[in-house]
Amino acid sequence: MEKKTGVYLCSGCGIGEAVDIAKLEALAAKEGKTQTVRTHAFLCGPEGVDLIKKDIAGEGINAVVIGACSPRVNTDVFAFGPALVERANLREHVAWCQTPNTEDTQALAHDYLRMSLVRMQKTESPAPYLSEDFARSVLVIGGGITGMTAALEAAETGTDVVLVEKSPALGGNAAKLHKRTPTRAPYREPEDTGVREAIRRVMEHPRIKVHTGAEVANTKGGPCLFDVTIRKGSETIEERIGAIVMATGATPYDPAKLGDLGYGLSPDVITMEAYEAMAQKGKIVRPSDGKEVQRAAFVLCAGSRDEKHLPYCSAYCCGAAMKQAVYLREQNRDASIYLVYDEIRTPGQLEEFYRRVQQDGGMFIKGKVSGVKEEPGKRLSLEVTEALLGSSPAVIGDLDLVVLATGLVPNAGGDNGGVLHLEYRQGPELPTHKYGFPDSHFICFPYETRRTGIYTAGTVRRPMGIAAAREDAAGAALKAIQAIEMTTRGAAVHPRAGDLTYPEFAMQGCTQCKRCTEECPFGAINEDEKANPILVATRCRRCGTCMGACPQRIISFKNYSVDMIGSMLKSIDVPGEEEEKPRILVFACENDAYPALDMAGINRIPLNPHVRIIPVRCLGSVNLVWISDAMSKGFDGVMLMGCRHGDDYQCHFVKGSEIASVRLSKIAETLSRMALESDRVRQEAISIMDFRRAPEILSAFAESLQAFGPNPMKGF
Repeated sequence: MEKKTGVYLCSGCGIGEAVDIAKLEALAAKEGKTQTVRTHAFLCGPEGVDLIKKDIAGEGINAVVIGACSPRVNTDVFAFGPALVERANLREHVAWCQTPNTEDTQALAHDYLRMSLVRMQKTESPAPYLSEDFARSVLVIGGGITGMTAALEAAETGTDVVLVEKSPALGGNAAKLHKRTPTRAPYREPEDTGVREAIRRVMEHPRIKVHTGAEVANTKGGPCLFDVTIRKGSETIEERIGAIVMATGATPYDPAKLGDLGYGLSPDVITMEAYEAMAQKGKIVRPSDGKEVQRAAFVLCAGSRDEKHLPYCSAYCCGAAMKQAVYLREQNRDASIYLVYDEIRTPGQLEEFYRRVQQDGGMFIKGKVSGVKEEPGKRLSLEVTEALLGSSPAVIGDLDLVVLATGLVPNAGGDNGGVLHLEYRQGPELPTHKYGFPDSHFICFPYETRRTGIYTAGTVRRPMGIAAAREDAAGAALKAIQAIEMTTRGAAVHPRAGDLTYPEFAMQGCTQCKRCTEECPFGAINEDEKANPILVATRCRRCGTCMGACPQRIISFKNYSVDMIGSMLKSIDVPGEEEEKPRILVFACENDAYPALDMAGINRIPLNPHVRIIPVRCLGSVNLVWISDAMSKGFDGVMLMGCRHGDDYQCHFVKGSEIASVRLSKIAETLSRMALESDRVRQEAISIMDFRRAPEILSAFAESLQAFGPNPMKGF
């Protein structure tokens, strides 16, 4: 359908006082090739919105360009559905951060309006990816307390659930516990685990199909099109699945590696799991002779927070050790209990339980166990380097039992035979970070993995207790349902939730370089036997990393393409060298950097008037041709502003900023061929809270460019 464009300018919020609106109207009419150009003093108000709606209904306007506030605000107000909408940021990035009524401010407003007009010209109506074969069921892998909770939460919404557990019975590790730490006031007594009740509810629920003694043998496809093969003995079961919750739990750290803490020295040096098994049977005794325990020591962080073993905190151990101390005191009121710790971590109301154990005679000793010895009579002693007083090592002797609070190792599929068996070009299991837990954007998307539509919950995601695991399960189940709802509409999930486009490939130009399949953070692109890319559309998060990777520029979205951004930057007016008005182009990530620059405007922090900002989906989507085009156009410098990368990354698309950094390291050769300095291009890590720092970075960059002089390409 042919576009009919209408341009709508707001003169409110200080815009009309900062720029000449009449000149903007003239520019819109000329370069937008439209006679429908209107100005309103309160465009986001009822009258302003009604003005646009009347033109859509009466004039046939189907392409709306709005010059007003940031595209990040009033998105619901300026949604005129099916009409296309493009926004020019004349408020936060012009009126609120520039000196009013100057030549530079007017030029800035003109450039932002030009870019929006060009963007609209290059935008096509979205055609969402839809299929009659979409499934809406949820597969839960793991029948422990986390998996059962996820299954129940999903089923209660009316969603069909397939629950797969490799053991012969449901329950998982939680079924091996005597009790759990308290979750209800007054938070003083251990509680029933709730496992038996969860099993009953799962087995009786009409929407939950349970396969015990079964494992996932193969998973292919993507959200709402997952084809999962389940192997149950000699039987093979095929299921079409909408989304997956992986709740495969964790395994206690191998105590055989803890010989320095006495494991293997005596049968009376045991793990928390062995202690829990005794409590579940009814009596805690010395394993060596079955006698009653009078004196026991719990060694917390046994192998956790230790670079030689597990470098991370296992979270649940402190509370679990205290719970086990209560077991012994309930059995024997005369028992002496010692808890040796590095740091006690009892978040929330668990602090009340900590006090209860202290008040009941628990002796907490801050220090490190430096040795374990067996005394005459098969008694044990601990040598503890006391941390608070800094004294010489203390000895806790005449012990009947030493309990090691070992940490948790996730069952993420790496070394334990696999879980998902994905048919993905990037591997059969979920990518993990350095500790072996499935990777995610830890700030914004805690249940996320780098495989769209697959969510982790419970101790496979991070160490936690039962209460946290059940909460985790509910969150993951809701995310799975959300993924199904969005996918069946043809829309993207977060962070570009609702985006109806997906990457399209002009395959006649493909050179089978594999960059798109290798660099996609989410494994959305497979390959055929000839290395041609095969998009699995429902896996795609719409970050555009594939578009930035492609040297042939054959990948595009209907509302985002190499040609679109290239045309936008070429539409910017770059003054000649004699005018002494530099131009700096900024590609700003829409997730952190662009919001930070918006916040700078909201706080009326001045931005350099020579900077022109183009929002991008992710720095991973930046194609290097844009940088060479900008330099050829005469821009004096180009800055990429994106999220932090590295171990504490904040990139919403996991590794987009990191990929951009690698690509940028190769730009020096291109600039050298153009006789330009490599320092004219820079990348900066910006968080959403860096709104005061971001303008300073831009000013410092502009100042550094003065040493190189104007871009010699100006005017060519």
